[in-house]
Amino acid sequence: MSWRVTLHCTRAEAEALPESDELFPYADEPPVIVADEPDPHAPDDWRIHAYFAEQPTTQELILLRRLAAGSEPEVEHLEDTTDWVVKSQQGLEPIRAGRFFVHTPMHFADRPADTINFEIDAGLAFGTGQHDTTAGCLAALDRLEQAGKRFDNIADIGTGTGLLAFAAMALWPEAKAIATDIDPISIDVTRDNALINGVKVGHGAGEVLLAVSDGMEHPLLAARAPFDLLIANILAGPLIELAPSFVPACAPGASIVLAGLLDTQADAVVAAYEAQGCSVVERGDGEWCVLVLTAA
Repeated sequence: MSWRVTLHCTRAEAEALPESDELFPYADEPPVIVADEPDPHAPDDWRIHAYFAEQPTTQELILLRRLAAGSEPEVEHLEDTTDWVVKSQQGLEPIRAGRFFVHTPMHFADRPADTINFEIDAGLAFGTGQHDTTAGCLAALDRLEQAGKRFDNIADIGTGTGLLAFAAMALWPEAKAIATDIDPISIDVTRDNALINGVKVGHGAGEVLLAVSDGMEHPLLAARAPFDLLIANILAGPLIELAPSFVPACAPGASIVLAGLLDTQADAVVAAYEAQGCSVVERGDGEWCVLVLTAA
């Protein structure tokens, strides 16, 4: 892969990234397409990279331009013979949080014997900021279980790759869970990841139900409520907007785990949930906060 094309995009455009063979169905060797978040302080500024074995054609650049409105492709010739896709994925170190170990396929052999292990392929879940928020959520769930919390009805809103729903099911295997995302591609990815990690998909206890949903606007969420554990690793703005929807969907005393916000945004998010009668259990630390709250 000796050519790289870069486009600047929004997070929404990155999350809507199609599979390479869908964008280039007739290519003998389609490019490898990945997205990253270069600056955790600018959570809506992402980049799309497409790696080609040969110099991309004008038609291929036109197809790529559709992925990011208003961005002109930046074409680079990578002089050496490094496989840049492999190199970028090798740089995605496993996440160790509490008793969890999350890794890409390249780190399968590094799985410890005493951890709960999940394989998540290199992708959006491993953006720069996502490392901290994902690890923080995993650690928060681990602490809830260590403190003796027991949950029977779990919701993971904005699930992305499904990882947090899978982790919750590993900690509370008799619970039923629902994982939703506004992006249909994320739900497809979650379904694939469930198969890879041996997580059952379905309606029953010990299974994760999947649905495409904008916030709480899905009849399956309404039918499953009230939840005793709600997880949302998204962004500060949507977390604030969804507070009046999240809290009524929770049972009294339910635990709510919120992430995807910078420490400078924590006060505004906390205020939105305290206005709904919630109380703060943990505020977390570091640049990326993970809030744990209790519903009224």
